[in-house]
Amino acid sequence: MQTAEPEAWFGRNDSDIAIADRYRLLIDAVRDYAIFMLEPAGQVASWNPGAQRIKGYTPDEIVGKHFSVFYTPDDITSGKPARLLQTAAAQGRVEDEGWRMRKDGSRFWANVVITAIHDDEGTLVGFAKITRDLTERRRLEELEHANAASALVQQARENEQKRIAREVHDDLGQRLVALKMALAHHEGELGKALPGASYANLGALAEIASQIDALTASVRRIAANLRPSILDDFGLEAALEWLAHDFQDRYGVTVRFELDTHALDLGDFATTALFRVAQEALTNIARHARAHEVKIHLSNDERRCCLSIGDDGVGFDRGKAVRPDAFGLLGMRERMVQLGGALTVDSRPGAGVTITAELRLPVEPHQVLRPLGH
Repeated sequence: MQTAEPEAWFGRNDSDIAIADRYRLLIDAVRDYAIFMLEPAGQVASWNPGAQRIKGYTPDEIVGKHFSVFYTPDDITSGKPARLLQTAAAQGRVEDEGWRMRKDGSRFWANVVITAIHDDEGTLVGFAKITRDLTERRRLEELEHANAASALVQQARENEQKRIAREVHDDLGQRLVALKMALAHHEGELGKALPGASYANLGALAEIASQIDALTASVRRIAANLRPSILDDFGLEAALEWLAHDFQDRYGVTVRFELDTHALDLGDFATTALFRVAQEALTNIARHARAHEVKIHLSNDERRCCLSIGDDGVGFDRGKAVRPDAFGLLGMRERMVQLGGALTVDSRPGAGVTITAELRLPVEPHQVLRPLGH
C-alpha cells in the first residue's frame, strides 16, 4: 500500500512502524475492496491494489488528489463528497451506496464506508475509506426486479385470457347453441306450415345450421387456446394430453405423449409456464417443421421437472445466427428464467428440433411474484 507519509498515521517509534508494515501487507492482500486513507480535507493519502483494480488509478495518479474525483458530476454539484466527510467527522462513521466514477469515465455501483481517524488527543487526522464494487449485485437485483415485473405482467395476462376465454365459451358459445336450437325449431315449424316448401329453402336452413356448428367449434377452440379449462380443472398432465390430441386432430401429425411424473405439484404459475412452452413449440412445428411425428415427454423426480417437445421435421442449423425472438424462443426462455429454470433448443438440418424446458423443484413462484421493492 502506497502512502504519502505513512508514519504520520501510526506514530514514529519502531513498534508502531512494525505495526504499520503488517497493516500494509494486510491491506495490499485485499483486492476485492478499495481501501485507502484520506487527509482531513479529503485528499487521497494512500492507495491499495484493490483500489487500483476497482477505480483504475495507479498510486502515482491519484495520491494527493481530492477524493471527489470518484463521484458523479451531479453528486459533486450537490456537495455530496464534502457532506459525507462532515457526517463521518461528526458521527465517527458514514455508509453510503451509489454510483461512483472510474478513471476511464465508466460508472460502478459502490458501497462506501468512511470512518473518521483520530489521534490519541482526539484530533481528526483523516479518514479510512472502504469501497466495494456492487455493480454485479445491482445488475442481478435489477434483473430480479425485471423478472418480477415480467412475471406479474404474465400473470395478469393469463388472468385476463382466462376471463375472456370464460366469457367467449359461456356467453358466445351458449348464444350459438341457443341460435342452433331456434333454427331447428323454425325449420320444423316451416316444414309443418309449408309441406311443399322447396328443398332449396330447407337446404339453405341446413347450411346455416352447419355454419353455426362450425362457428361454435371455432369459438370453443379460441376459448381453449386462450386458456383451456382443463388446465385449471385437471392440471398440467391432462392439459398436455388434450393439447397433443388436439394438435394431432388439427394437423394430421402423429403425436406421442409420454408421462413419467410422480406426485407433480408445480403451482399455477409454473404449470401455466410449461403449458405455454408446449403450446408455442407445437405452433412452431405446425408453421415451420413439416414434421410427420411429434413427441411430448413430461417427467419429474424430487429435484427437477423436465418437459421436452421434439419433432422429426426439417430442423435448422444451430451454427447459423438465429434471432433471439425467432420461433417464440424469447417468450419461452423468459417464462423459464422467471422460475429459475432453463430452456434449451437442439436441432440440426433434417433432424428436427427438440425444445427442453427444465425447472428445479420445488418451484416457489411466490418468490417471483412478490411485490417489487420487497
